[in-house]
Amino acid sequence: MELLSGLLSSLGLSGAAGLNAFIPLLVVGLLSRADVIQLNAPFDLLANPWVLLGVAVVGLLDFVGDKIPGVDHVLHVAGGVVNAAAGAVLFASQAGVADVPPALSMALGLIVAGGVQATRTAVRPVATATTAGLGNPVVSTVEDGTSLMLSALAVFAPLVAALLLVVIVVGVYRFWSARRVRRLT
Repeated sequence: MELLSGLLSSLGLSGAAGLNAFIPLLVVGLLSRADVIQLNAPFDLLANPWVLLGVAVVGLLDFVGDKIPGVDHVLHVAGGVVNAAAGAVLFASQAGVADVPPALSMALGLIVAGGVQATRTAVRPVATATTAGLGNPVVSTVEDGTSLMLSALAVFAPLVAALLLVVIVVGVYRFWSARRVRRLT
């Protein structure tokens, strides 16, 4: 059961990192610091006060910048690397509990977070074009809230987090499929 719970938690956290790299890093670091979760070395560095401060500062800059049309697109391009790396670290930090080889867990986290980030990057221009940029802060806030919710669920209710991630993926797929059909007709 621990294997399944660790893998589901890893999926939820890496998916959350695809939406916002900094929120799940802060959640995991703060919960580890509060002794709610245990992180094995080297991932226990996420609970270091200086690391938490650095993540919080960069996260705040990203939070503000992601609400500004144009700046958000630049952040999404850079986020392709940052979000995927955060997803890899978060997946590995949880999968270590389940005896998954570190290289495999990092690769899986990279794929999950990178896939969510790529989808997010593809969807944002649609929101910009259809709302003249006015919808970007709303979309960004929804992404941040979803990342926070996924992060908390991944730690406290991993099955629910994994199911929510599936619902998000299916929802985005249906949105794109419907949009493509409308373009063709």
